[in-house]
Amino acid sequence: MKKILLSLLVIFFLFPSLTKAHQPNQSIIYMRVYQKAGIDARFEINVNQLNDALGLKLPKYPKWKDVSPHINRIKAYLLKQTKFSSELGAHDIVFTEADVSSVWTSFGYFIKVPFHLKNTENLPENLKVTYNAFIDEIPNTRNLLTMEYNWKAGLVNNETMFALDFTKGEATKILNLSEKSIWKGFVAMLKQGIWHIWIGLDHILFLLALILPSVVRRKEVVASSSANINDKQPHNIWNWHPVKKFKPAFLYIVKIVTFFTIAHTITLSLAALNIVVLPSRFVESIIALSIGLAAMHNIRPIFKGKDWIIAFVFGLFHGFGFASVMGELGFKGEFLTLTLLGFNIGVEIGQLCIIAAIFPILYFLRNLKFYPKFLVYLSAFLIVISIYWLVERAFDIDLPLDEKIMTTGGDILRFLGLRRPID
Repeated sequence: MKKILLSLLVIFFLFPSLTKAHQPNQSIIYMRVYQKAGIDARFEINVNQLNDALGLKLPKYPKWKDVSPHINRIKAYLLKQTKFSSELGAHDIVFTEADVSSVWTSFGYFIKVPFHLKNTENLPENLKVTYNAFIDEIPNTRNLLTMEYNWKAGLVNNETMFALDFTKGEATKILNLSEKSIWKGFVAMLKQGIWHIWIGLDHILFLLALILPSVVRRKEVVASSSANINDKQPHNIWNWHPVKKFKPAFLYIVKIVTFFTIAHTITLSLAALNIVVLPSRFVESIIALSIGLAAMHNIRPIFKGKDWIIAFVFGLFHGFGFASVMGELGFKGEFLTLTLLGFNIGVEIGQLCIIAAIFPILYFLRNLKFYPKFLVYLSAFLIVISIYWLVERAFDIDLPLDEKIMTTGGDILRFLGLRRPID
């Protein structure tokens, strides 16, 4: 479901970038520069180029079994066509994996071949790169090199800003690695923190579930002696009253955000230091569960008067989720303090922007009669999403977006054993 909800945003905002990244007559070197571990990289080569230049007959959608008989020939060709050197001498290519993988684009499948450059533990100032693959065999070929990761250059998770291009007669160029700035690296991590809270739909929905009750307060209604004892429960569910002033609503937000921030900062730091590392599947499952429990708390309190407990306890697991994001960015422990600080500040900025967008709307709606219904039904819908993601993540399956699941929102109160009081 998360993939479906995000797909339109991805297509709308990222499609132009993706089409720039992969073109039919080009192959790309993606380079990752580490201050201590040296330079890692990978080739991404269009299957059609391999077929045309090497006379292979790979299918349009190749699998490893299709590529494996030709992998040694492919690697030998790449070694012949690609050279790296600097003032430190030659930097030989060492392929780092026996297997390869592939990525699909609108221009077909691209084969990924990862490698490491020898003699780069001490980074050179300038890297001389020759990349002549397919240029002589296929007309109008244009190869590219991009710095996917270089902390001090402020490049993190970069796939669309290319550093060099190689064409007929210009297959050798110089890559400047001397541009170094701790400030650029810090700002890059800050931006990544903002971006990843914005695209983390599960984190956003957890925050939404937490702040929905910020502008109202629950008031207990004791049933009269003549009333049916069963009438008490529904009245407690729906009996929300708007806060009269801005201050208590704002203080509620401050309290929730503070505990959530403290929690995810603790676990993000522990995971980055490899002190505590939890399985990703377990963490993602708990994050999905957190949305449902936070929403359930809005309908039937789990910790009466102690909403901060949910924010703190589950915030710990969200911190592990943020740590896995940093791992996906290629972070290997360099500039640890600044990286954690920048990423954490970015997460907080992104989080505050989300709250700043949602909270005024909730504050404006709080006096309307339908707000209690809105709070309960939206919380119920969040529970449905939570269950859906929990099943997907816990059992590692992709569920279809079943219409029955989408219609469950209207019946979730009955599922929980709740019912709306008769007017």
